[in-house]
Amino acid sequence: MRPGRPALPELLAPAGSPEALKAAAEHGAGAVYLGWGAFNARRGARNFSEEEFAQAVAFCHIRGVRVFLTLNILLSDRELPEALETARTASRLGVDAVLVQDWGLFGLLRRALPDLPLHASTQMSLFTSGGVREIAAEGCGRVVLARECSGEETAAICRSSPVEIEVFVHGALCMCYSGQCAMSALIGGRSGNRGRCAQPCRLPYGVNEAAKDKRPLSLKDSCMADHLGELAEMGVSCLKIEGRMRRPGYVSAVTDIYARLLEEGRKPTPRERALLERAFSRSGFTDAYWRGAKGRPMLGFRPENAAPAEEPVPAGADRRIPVEFTCAVRAGVPCSLAADDGLGNRAAVSGPVPEPAGTRPLTAEDLSARLSKTGGTPYRCAGADVTVEPGLHLSAAAVNALRRDALEALSAARSAPPVRREYAPPPLPDMDCSGAEPRLTVSVAAAGQLTAELLAFRPARVCAPLELLAGLSSLPEAEAEYCAVLPRVWRDKDEDLLRRWLDRARALGVTGLLLGNLGHFPLARDGGWRLYGDYGLNVFNSRSLAFLREKGLESACLSFELRFSQMRDMKKILPAEAIVYGRLPLMITENCLIQNAGSCRCARPNFLNDRTGAAFPLLPAFGHRTEVQNSRPLWLADRPEWRRLGLRYARLRFTTESPEECARVCRDYLEHAAPAGEFTRGLYQRGVE
Repeated sequence: MRPGRPALPELLAPAGSPEALKAAAEHGAGAVYLGWGAFNARRGARNFSEEEFAQAVAFCHIRGVRVFLTLNILLSDRELPEALETARTASRLGVDAVLVQDWGLFGLLRRALPDLPLHASTQMSLFTSGGVREIAAEGCGRVVLARECSGEETAAICRSSPVEIEVFVHGALCMCYSGQCAMSALIGGRSGNRGRCAQPCRLPYGVNEAAKDKRPLSLKDSCMADHLGELAEMGVSCLKIEGRMRRPGYVSAVTDIYARLLEEGRKPTPRERALLERAFSRSGFTDAYWRGAKGRPMLGFRPENAAPAEEPVPAGADRRIPVEFTCAVRAGVPCSLAADDGLGNRAAVSGPVPEPAGTRPLTAEDLSARLSKTGGTPYRCAGADVTVEPGLHLSAAAVNALRRDALEALSAARSAPPVRREYAPPPLPDMDCSGAEPRLTVSVAAAGQLTAELLAFRPARVCAPLELLAGLSSLPEAEAEYCAVLPRVWRDKDEDLLRRWLDRARALGVTGLLLGNLGHFPLARDGGWRLYGDYGLNVFNSRSLAFLREKGLESACLSFELRFSQMRDMKKILPAEAIVYGRLPLMITENCLIQNAGSCRCARPNFLNDRTGAAFPLLPAFGHRTEVQNSRPLWLADRPEWRRLGLRYARLRFTTESPEECARVCRDYLEHAAPAGEFTRGLYQRGVE
């Protein structure tokens, strides 16, 4: 390392298979992340069997490479015990950390395996300093930031973060914020939150026109090779390469180049840029988010006939572990050899008693030369301190056996798993907050939807976007509680404005807040608000309800990817709500899809059109972002099941409806009316993969 240079960030490479893991470890990765078992966000990757996983951990640890297990999907109540056992086994094998998305699993692991390091997956949708501090206070040791964060925003988060920050530096970009995409689930039943994304964002669509060969949801791959020095300077702890679905050739090529750039403190050469693009790209690369930019130049796709990197490239440097040998050959006593890796691991072995020499006695030079022959092992001889008494003989085979035994013992020491505490799963709190039949709540997207006709149906809560409420001079009188919906996506720089808007909402008579992100909690806490959880929190199991109860919520909206039976069987530790009407949100995007299509006319009705003719409304979101809505509204008024799940609240979600339609839907739900026009039953019956 050059004098004055900051400590190098860890380079984290993908390992979707044992072959890819070997490629990553041999080409400069400081750590790898991999899936084992059924519960990870790349369930379509080759992944690992239990035996392969154990071998992988040992293989990597011997080579000084850390191993992170991905358990970063949403889990049902029935799956949590198996997920815990997966983590327990991985911990016993010495895995270095586990990546988590699900709040219930996070809370469970903190209590059952308190010494196992946990990392917040990018699926947790964390992009503010407050969100990072919030999860850090819960015992998380590292946070993987949303890919949409700029360099300036990342630097600010690093300055205030009490834990390590990890940043994606290369690979695929999703148009939607990770953890907030329901497009694959609602269109095809394959959930990105469950590791089964079918990538509908890579298909052709049209914005306000028939779908042509345009891909307005498909982004180029990210390439941050020019910014590694900035990342190191601002204190980012880990640089992550995306690609557990990619081949070993991709992993070896990309890992090798990024490792060299980090070690040599430079930017890529033209040849290296070409190699990165040849390994995999979509119409080239982009670093726009990092630069604080967005827009149409970010879009790109990969032709179906494009050839990916097939074979691993040769390692560009000798990455074997340096070892110091200490060897003594003395008359009348067994010879001895110690191997030391300089990191606190030392192994000592003994061999045969040397014999008197015949014609050619063993010399120190001969012994040093033989010890240095470590080919075929993960080690290289960095030095040998040898003592050889004169007139003695020790065969080459004996020296080789001595060296082999010492290195095997050193490998055992380097791969020995740490001793960690283990406890039984703590019981869930003994409480039942279920209801006999849910009360209706409503959420609106426009001020015009707040009519006397709507309020006459006496919903329990009326929820509206905070930015909408901040622009009103008064609210209609209602028996319902008024609640402000905080923006799903925002940044640190927006928080002063949001606090002013909260003051304005309080002056209007708003008493409740809907929180859809962990970063909302520090904004809302200690303000005298009643706090409710929104769908963005992805509540999928009873332990998530318990976690959010401890965070101070009075109710939580359940994930609309759950089946009715899963909702019914969930222990209602916290009053639960479900969306039972409306266009369900498919995506929240940093890019304004309307502006990318040509001209930004966000106020008028805009649609994303697919090849089947379906039209998905595009709604403007806070910060000049876009929220994609489902093409058909959810309709359950005539279905009795949702009334028997123990829910306390059932939400009617109004987005594109006219004021008259809002009132009619309320009436129809109270009268259990049949649907009119196109509709969907959602995922409540069929569930998701």
